[in-house]
Amino acid sequence: MTVLNPLFAISAQTIGITLTLIIIGLGLAWLFWRSFSGKEVDRRIIFIFIFFSVAAPILFKISFTFKAIPIVSALYDKVESLPAGSTVLISYDFDPAMAPEVQPMADALSRHCLSRDLKIIYMCLFPTGQGQLEETFRTVVREEFPNKKDGIDFVNLGYKAGGEGVLNVIVTDFEKMFPTDVNSVPYGDIQVFDNIKSCQNLDLIISIGGGRPGIKEWVLFVGDPGNVPMAAGVAAVVAPQLYPYFPNQILGLLGGVKGAAEYENKMRDEHEQFKDMPTPATTMMGPQTLAHIVVMAFIIIGNILYFRNKRREEG
Repeated sequence: MTVLNPLFAISAQTIGITLTLIIIGLGLAWLFWRSFSGKEVDRRIIFIFIFFSVAAPILFKISFTFKAIPIVSALYDKVESLPAGSTVLISYDFDPAMAPEVQPMADALSRHCLSRDLKIIYMCLFPTGQGQLEETFRTVVREEFPNKKDGIDFVNLGYKAGGEGVLNVIVTDFEKMFPTDVNSVPYGDIQVFDNIKSCQNLDLIISIGGGRPGIKEWVLFVGDPGNVPMAAGVAAVVAPQLYPYFPNQILGLLGGVKGAAEYENKMRDEHEQFKDMPTPATTMMGPQTLAHIVVMAFIIIGNILYFRNKRREEG
């Protein structure tokens, strides 16, 4: 197996970034000049631009840093403020189709909570959530925290059918709905529940997803009636619908890949132990950000030419 010299790897990445910026810059200049000259631009050229702006960050590992906005920082600060031994419930309310957006935030939150010695109760309101939860166990819990014990530091209750009906029960009594965990361990033998009878005894509940049942149902049936601190991580298309819930019904919200990337960056910036942690959301934001920059350049060029031609016609 060949190992590249770190200096070579860094210079290769720098060269890739430089070439990308030069190609995109020259290409946009050519596009502007051609449009300014009154010549049509084949739509295939536009497609090539978008393809390159998406492919280049993947090939050359171009990434961007993101400063956490207040609604993201609020969730991070809440986790930071909880004393060791506090209990957090994380509900995997999503399916594989939504996983590319929300799985990174679910993993980051699990990593953050476990690193602070918080106890985690995992559950799912989606049948497919159990598979996504297992992914977190495989890549984060077992891989990075082998010293954490099932039933003592965390527990997996798995999926329970019923949607809002499940929430109506666990807001007052966990054992009625979950007499055992996924490994058939009786409720009374799970140390995580030693001081937990219902959701009202939890220090924080985080719903990850964006469908139904999801964070709205958690707020309606658990958060408000039980006066339990709530937070969420959702797909980007759902996030605008939940902003009015902040900060009264939910104390923090991660919206889409960008929200997950902001959380990842905040973890890396504030804790040395997270400097080398996996950051899939930050990686995914590279192609998305560069593509958005290119599209905005198209819009600016188009508007400049539109007003120029309009002024000529009026003159």
